[in-house]
Amino acid sequence: MERFEQIIFTLERLVWNFPETVFGQESLPLLVIVILGFGIFITVRLGFIQIFQFKEAFKVLSGKYDDPKDVGDINHFQALSTALSATVGVGNIAGVALAIHIGGPGALFWMWVTAIFGMAIKFTECTLGAQYRVENKDGTVSGGPMYYIERGLGPNWKWLAILFAISGSICALLTGNAIQANTLADVVNSEFNVPLYITGFVTASLVAAVILGGIKRIGAVTARVVPLMAILYVLGGLIILLLNFDQIIPGFVTIISNAFNPQAGVLGVGSGALILTLSYGVQRGLFSNEAGQGSSPIAMAATKTKDPVHAGLVGLIGPFIDTLVVCTITGLVIVVTGAWDSYHKTTVNPAGPNIAYVVENPMETQIQFEDGMPVDGQMLRFNIPVDTMFVDVNYTIPFSGIIDLSEQPTAISDDGTTLANLYGGVVENVASLTAVAFSIGLQPIMPGGQYIVVIAVFFFVLSTSISWSYYGERSIHYLLGQRSIFTYRMIFVGMHFLGAIVSVSVVWSFGDLMLGIMALTNIIGLIALSAIIVKITRTYLAKQKEK
Repeated sequence: MERFEQIIFTLERLVWNFPETVFGQESLPLLVIVILGFGIFITVRLGFIQIFQFKEAFKVLSGKYDDPKDVGDINHFQALSTALSATVGVGNIAGVALAIHIGGPGALFWMWVTAIFGMAIKFTECTLGAQYRVENKDGTVSGGPMYYIERGLGPNWKWLAILFAISGSICALLTGNAIQANTLADVVNSEFNVPLYITGFVTASLVAAVILGGIKRIGAVTARVVPLMAILYVLGGLIILLLNFDQIIPGFVTIISNAFNPQAGVLGVGSGALILTLSYGVQRGLFSNEAGQGSSPIAMAATKTKDPVHAGLVGLIGPFIDTLVVCTITGLVIVVTGAWDSYHKTTVNPAGPNIAYVVENPMETQIQFEDGMPVDGQMLRFNIPVDTMFVDVNYTIPFSGIIDLSEQPTAISDDGTTLANLYGGVVENVASLTAVAFSIGLQPIMPGGQYIVVIAVFFFVLSTSISWSYYGERSIHYLLGQRSIFTYRMIFVGMHFLGAIVSVSVVWSFGDLMLGIMALTNIIGLIALSAIIVKITRTYLAKQKEK
């Protein structure tokens, strides 16, 4: 098992961090360079379609060109809702917070840049998804990268299509499902002390009730849930921005200035600060809107349409809503409330998965604390030094004793008492940072603003898992046929429950590895088919001029 974990961790670093992994120097990850580079390339080839056809995209979304007789399973709005329910999710809450936490406010600027070029990538992959989709014997349709790679590039490229489908079916079980359930169960446990298995059972049951009904039920549910959760979350954010109206312009100034002269979050400045800010901004932007990952074209291929360009135009709206609207609101709230670089009181588990230690002597197996302060080492949370530690939740009794590192980090006070938790000031991260920002921002008019984030996370996780179940089942359908779908759905529900109660780092790394392989195989297909997408688009635009 240890050898397997080491292989997974190594492959994940190779996919996401090369050439830094190989050459040991700070640089943008290869996958980020490839996806963003293709975004710039295809934007120019398509004549900045995300700008000049933006109005046309909303006409298509409104149903102007809809015909119930067209081949497909769901309408444009339902298809976009399904795609958005997978992308507008934890990444918009936790991903933005992570980018700002490590890369500073300037990371949000690079998320915007990524979204603009990501719109062109989404147009490309969603158009190809509809162009090369197939109609199944039961009247449904299937599409996505595995189909446009095989049908667009020919049988000699089927190995690449199979590789995408394998990684897609596994990634759906992990990144789009188990990890989502784990995030929600952890948040609910932290805020309400609800056992992990109860949250897991409830959400797994809800996911099962939806996905067993297939894409039509998925489309119907997401078309209702996505607008509801988006309105709730965005409304809370806009209220905070209105309450802090005088800080919005300074907030934008901070974001833009830090994009080129970064403070690198709370990690300080240095020669690698710009790379750090740029890298995390681009990475989190791509993770948030899923441009280039090949997931959205699976949903958009199911739309009822005669013209594949319509699917592409609706698809490009996704990064606009996901990143330029929702992520911007999250980022601005974190910046204008001052939550991003402030220390906040919280519970610290000495053996927690996000806790690390630095000792002066590598042979030491303990860190001594006096009056709450470490004497001969440092306790880190998300790689940030933890402030003064206390024994009690009221933060009145400083911790004096040791943290024993010999087996599992354990806090032992001077009187010999073993403490399950300590309490201290920390710089928050991921969803908890956004929750703190909402709590601060809404405090003038209502207490408990952080619960808006908890509710949003619940809906985001639920809808993301539902949509990724469809991505996974289309991938397994491509590999094994219609008979495999019911079994896959049952495995999906089981993995959702397990994800809620088991937190294993290798699951996260394996999911990220599969996600990276999905993106790499998809981008290879997009690059190879770029001439075809340009031809299809120009033909459509020429017809538009004739009308």
